Amino acid sequence: MAKKGGLGRGLDALIPGLSISDDDRIQEIPLADLRPNPYQPRKTFDPEALKELAESIRTHGVLTPILVRRAVHGYEIIAGERRVRAAEMAGLKTVPAVERKMSDAEMMEVALIENIQREDLNPLEIAEAYRAVMERFALTQEELARRMGKSRSQVANTLRLLTLPEEVRAYVSRGTLTMGHAKILAGVADERRLVAVARQAAEEGWSVRKLEEALRAARPKPAAGRPARSDRSPEAARRRALESRLRERFGTPVTIRGEKRGRIEIAFVDEEDLRRLVDLLLGPEAAAEVP
Repeated sequence: MAKKGGLGRGLDALIPGLSISDDDRIQEIPLADLRPNPYQPRKTFDPEALKELAESIRTHGVLTPILVRRAVHGYEIIAGERRVRAAEMAGLKTVPAVERKMSDAEMMEVALIENIQREDLNPLEIAEAYRAVMERFALTQEELARRMGKSRSQVANTLRLLTLPEEVRAYVSRGTLTMGHAKILAGVADERRLVAVARQAAEEGWSVRKLEEALRAARPKPAAGRPARSDRSPEAARRRALESRLRERFGTPVTIRGEKRGRIEIAFVDEEDLRRLVDLLLGPEAAAEVP
């Protein structure tokens, strides 16, 4: 028997009335009458995860009703496409559903937010969904982070994936490179070098640590006459530790260059990210002056 419940933290707060209550009428709708949400941001569905869900459905049935709206022919799925796909794999002919009246705009909102809250989207799909929700709701990164129960740096780092070259984004989308790899690569200014090292990391299965070591080894050598400092020296270790602390503090890649004299490079993804960094460094008044 299907259970009545909510759609997840934050979703009902943005679009009230989506939780399934005892007053809702649950009906069995034929799978043949269901169409996907046209605004579904998910590009891929994990076959293994669907198989596991299908096995559970064979044993227990579909425990939580899907949400649908009437369409010209049958129904469109508002939320619950994974359950529908798994139910079809399990051999079911119908699924429990609750009907809602919903506009196209609301359909997009539900699809985006529900998918953001799932943990099995790949990082690039999450980044695209974040951007779409921010644009649709006119939200800042801070506001989105608060509503999704994420940290500001998590949202910023995820959105930074969208600035990576297409080839690198494809590696992340396929899972060949992880979010950890992507965060490191986003700090590489030279696009040609970025793509080359990302390709090598993907093909050879580098760990995040291996990627960091390769990028450090490829940094420009000291000028002639100046002694080269080993990456294994105590000074280099302290610098790496400091870069790591700064990266955590600012939620973005930070690079320290030079020895006695040098510079600190702090990466930002867009104007809002720059405004956030200025706020951290100089305060809200200075941040307000960022165009």
